[in-house]
Amino acid sequence: MGTNGDQNHVAIPNDGTDVWEIDPRHLKFGNKIASGSYGDLFKGTYCSQEVAIKVLKPESINTDLQKEFAQEVFIMRKVRHKNVVQFIGASTKPPNLFIVTEFMSGGSVYDYLHKHKGVFKLPTLLKVAIDISKGMNYLHQNNIIHRDLKAANLLMDENEVIEHKPYDHKADVFSFGIVLWELLTGKIPYEFLTPLQAAVGVVQKGLRPTIPKHASPRLTELLERCWQQDPALRPDFAEIIEILQQIAKEVGDEGEDRRKSSGGILSVLRRGHH
Repeated sequence: MGTNGDQNHVAIPNDGTDVWEIDPRHLKFGNKIASGSYGDLFKGTYCSQEVAIKVLKPESINTDLQKEFAQEVFIMRKVRHKNVVQFIGASTKPPNLFIVTEFMSGGSVYDYLHKHKGVFKLPTLLKVAIDISKGMNYLHQNNIIHRDLKAANLLMDENEVIEHKPYDHKADVFSFGIVLWELLTGKIPYEFLTPLQAAVGVVQKGLRPTIPKHASPRLTELLERCWQQDPALRPDFAEIIEILQQIAKEVGDEGEDRRKSSGGILSVLRRGHH
């Protein structure tokens, strides 16, 4: 029992290989789902399980990118929550650097809203928002800041509502407010501005998306709090969960279109693949 004189745990045999290291022989690549400047995202199978594979482009790999990759693997392998996309493993031997996670069959919230013109009725919207908040609260409790919370990184399963994954915690809260606004309106925020114009508008001029008049007063108040210029005035995710659950209780299932929702949407947060 134990090694090196440590009697407090059962010694597990070590065969010298990292438990997270993916054996490429067991990995089958399918269709490319998305492409970015530093990497590509593929659907595939690993040991017969459907997976998503984020591959860094060999020509993009430099010291900084390797550091970021190492940090992402370090964080993701310790993260386990039903509202955070599940890490399965990684290949850490350059030039083949990739991360493998569970595959979410419903695509992203962004695609649902903007490509398929989907609509979230209020009860479903609240379920999605609560799941996102629970995943983010878990990350923040573990001192992990997401830094890229947006609709494109919220993944959905076809049947039920879950959320993914890993500057300041309150910056994630601001981003959550934007996602909540997208869920509510189905629109793209700042769609007629360049990213630079939007950034300057938000930071220097207090620019915010217009909240629709029909929105519930409680949701309007929550959005405005998430968007406070002073991060200290924004709620944390534990409080956001309480507020959303309270609104959901008041709303009940009224107006829910049962034909469209077979048990909610499993929204999952992932880190952007650039």
